[in-house]
Amino acid sequence: MEPVVVYRTFSIADAHVVRASLESAGFHAEVIDELASLSMEGYSMATGGVRVMVPGEEAEEARALIESTQSGASE
Repeated sequence: MEPVVVYRTFSIADAHVVRASLESAGFHAEVIDELASLSMEGYSMATGGVRVMVPGEEAEEARALIESTQSGASE
């Protein structure tokens, strides 16, 4: 199945924290467009930021994990 974007950010560090969290839960996550955000100021914004992707069959569960992790962090 095709990779699906489950998280977008303009922070490379944030993207890698989410990727690591997904990987520790058994997902096959990867960060893409990381280098584009480093190449030129403003380029990351133009390309939609840094993205975290997982295989399509993992997307729904991965999004649920991200949501629960982020909602727990704000409490």
